[in-house]
Amino acid sequence: MSVRTVFVLTAVISTVATIFLSFFWPALLWLFLIIVPLVLLGVHDMTQKRRSLLRLYPVVGRIRYMLESIRPEIQQYFIESDIDGRPISREFRSLIYQRAKGQRDTRPFGTLFDAYREGYEWLAHSISPSHIEDHNLRVVFGGPDCKQPYAASPLNISAMSYGSLSKTAIKALNSGAKKGGFAHNTGEGGVSPYHLEAGGDLIWQIGTGYFGCRNAEGGFDAEQFAETANLENVKMIEIKLSQGAKPGHGGILPAAKLTEEIAAIRHVPMGKDVISPSGHSSFSDPQGLLAFVKQLRELSNGKPIGFKLCIGRKSEFLAICKAMVITGITPDFITIDGGEGGTGASPVELTNSVGTPMREGLSFANAALIGFGLRDKMRLIAAGKVFSAFHMARTMALGADTVNVARGMMLALGCIQSRSCNNDHCPTGIATQNPERYMALDVTDKSERVARYQGAMIKHLVEIMEAAGLHRVEDISPDLVMRRVNNETVKTFSELYPALESGCLINENTVPDGWLRDWAAANPGQW
Repeated sequence: MSVRTVFVLTAVISTVATIFLSFFWPALLWLFLIIVPLVLLGVHDMTQKRRSLLRLYPVVGRIRYMLESIRPEIQQYFIESDIDGRPISREFRSLIYQRAKGQRDTRPFGTLFDAYREGYEWLAHSISPSHIEDHNLRVVFGGPDCKQPYAASPLNISAMSYGSLSKTAIKALNSGAKKGGFAHNTGEGGVSPYHLEAGGDLIWQIGTGYFGCRNAEGGFDAEQFAETANLENVKMIEIKLSQGAKPGHGGILPAAKLTEEIAAIRHVPMGKDVISPSGHSSFSDPQGLLAFVKQLRELSNGKPIGFKLCIGRKSEFLAICKAMVITGITPDFITIDGGEGGTGASPVELTNSVGTPMREGLSFANAALIGFGLRDKMRLIAAGKVFSAFHMARTMALGADTVNVARGMMLALGCIQSRSCNNDHCPTGIATQNPERYMALDVTDKSERVARYQGAMIKHLVEIMEAAGLHRVEDISPDLVMRRVNNETVKTFSELYPALESGCLINENTVPDGWLRDWAAANPGQW
């Protein structure tokens, strides 16, 4: 007997039985408050045509959809272990929460990680630890043409736009940056009033949509740019070429999250998804990019200018390096984003299968700049899955001068990894434009959490630097980070990610064999 038949018989029998028994016990008529809705729901399920499951299993089939809707929460809270959760394990989520709240973050009874598994990594400590007096670590940004250098913290807030995040989240992040003395990247959505309210240091990101410096045709507006770039809060400007979440694809702000205020800030129409172009209209080749860098530096009166990208074709990055040598124009910094993605919403294929992961991309970019003799003219920033001080040290060992964090900062705000960032249903008020949700986020409390988390990260970075016998951030070298390649072999990062000799990529005769093909394909006049 099919479930449909069982449902029909049950509906008929329960209705008739209730009517009959109500003659003897009138209170049973209240059962119709349950029976009638269930019968109507079952009739709807059997007659609708979109879901065959419900047509075959009326009413009871909905249990499947209900369980499926809460599957991520069940998985996260009751099934996954402390170290195997994705995209961020409970071990590191808990660490961020504890440090953001100022709670004890120590671990008893040894590591949960298998120290003998392939891929396990650690930092080589010293028998003679050092002592670092000044914990206010700073990295100065500003190349030879920069007139307003910026002394940045080693850890800053990565790019997240107002629009993707709520106004209260933006205010909390920037207030936290102000309290902790570190920088807040605006994301490509532009500088909003909420970025300026607390007075925290800003890195203004300019994307392909030129939000905040956009003319009526969607191109770059130099006058608007100069007005914002010269604000006191804006310390550096970053040109976004691509991002790890969706490399080669423009930014996406769903129409569900577009308010009239955001539309006015970005100069875009209401009612449609805000999709940035995949490429810039202000330049079309490496030399054009560097000319744009020079233009922005002049318009901002000499503030540090850089660009951000996720490494794709190696020849294209080498083409930019060749263009730097030819033109003599160098950025003040380059941000390397990882193909493992970040907070941004993205098509599945791009999230899962496009773009070089951060470690490989960072190592390559660092080696390339050394090979062209350019590394001392600029700083490298890295972004991609950094949650602990060891993650910071590991990233710096691959060449990063500073590190940007997005997901860690969202967790410090109270994010519970519900992965609802793209549908405006964020349960914590962080990634939503729904006033009922974002007004629940207390700016004062959350800003303290952001500042505490960042401060704890710097404190523990200093702690492991001292354990390794180091005195400066610049002393963190690839020789100090070890990885178990297999059961019998352990290698240092310097072995896994070989460095190049300074200047070896300038002349074809000295280009290493493994680099020659990409070097030859690199054209500074076109991509």
